[in-house]
Amino acid sequence: MSSLVPPFTLETATQKVRLAEDGWNSRDPERVSLVYTPDSRWRNRAEFITGRAEIVAFLTRKWAKELDYRLIKEIWAFTDNRIAVRFAYEWHDDSGNWFRSYGNENWEFDAAGLMQRRFACINDLPIRESERKYHWPLGRRPDDHPGLTELRL
Repeated sequence: MSSLVPPFTLETATQKVRLAEDGWNSRDPERVSLVYTPDSRWRNRAEFITGRAEIVAFLTRKWAKELDYRLIKEIWAFTDNRIAVRFAYEWHDDSGNWFRSYGNENWEFDAAGLMQRRFACINDLPIRESERKYHWPLGRRPDDHPGLTELRL
């Protein structure tokens, strides 16, 4: 993983995006928090988060609410120590209402490849269960599952 440090190439930035997707699909807040600097700063929707402890608390709340969470991320652009991604994830609430959440993230990394800033804009679209497109078992998206472009998202 030491090769996944800035400055990024298309190959290393794409790998970084897939690793981030895999981590978030684990739904393990502690594991996910370790790819961020100890003082990482986030804006997630209208919430401002600083540091790994707040990241863990945020993700714990998120995945308690967003049930059966499945995420796909796709690289949008990259330069030196920054990567921009677009993503969509599907989830349902405790009443069985399904959503597809669409968004964009801007990431900035330190020299060791840890994310020091994450800015996310996200919109939720209510969907019917029959409109779901993500049907893999919980966890990592299979390599042969279509990405956002192939799904026309």
